[in-house]
Amino acid sequence: MSTIKLQVVSPEKLIFDKEISMLIVRSTGGELGILPRHAPLVTGLIPHAMRIKIDGGESLMAVAGGFMEVTPTLITILTPAAEEPENIDVNRAQAAYARAKQRVETFKSAPAQHEEIDIDRAEMALARAKARLIATNTSFN
Repeated sequence: MSTIKLQVVSPEKLIFDKEISMLIVRSTGGELGILPRHAPLVTGLIPHAMRIKIDGGESLMAVAGGFMEVTPTLITILTPAAEEPENIDVNRAQAAYARAKQRVETFKSAPAQHEEIDIDRAEMALARAKARLIATNTSFN
């Protein structure tokens, strides 16, 4: 089976560096499936749990947005943060999700009374927490 190398890089370290069979990501333009020998591409990524198909199985990895460059033999993801499920503290992710959700709901209920809330920042925090929970197959509401 044909493979393509995936490298996930944060400012601190190389997080993932393996040959995979397919990557499914959410870009700023929509969902993309990347296979070996894909046409060159550069796109922004939104916070999500990307799907990595490797050795006949599938795993998830939470990414906090960033950028992706694709060549026919290499996918490079540059992200502020990425976590594999086994490295995610589920309790901390649930608490972050609850805090961010509350801030978003508070702002949306009365925006004029809650000008101190940076809604863009709160929505990004909510998306990052949601991605972390999805990557661990943890429910949220």
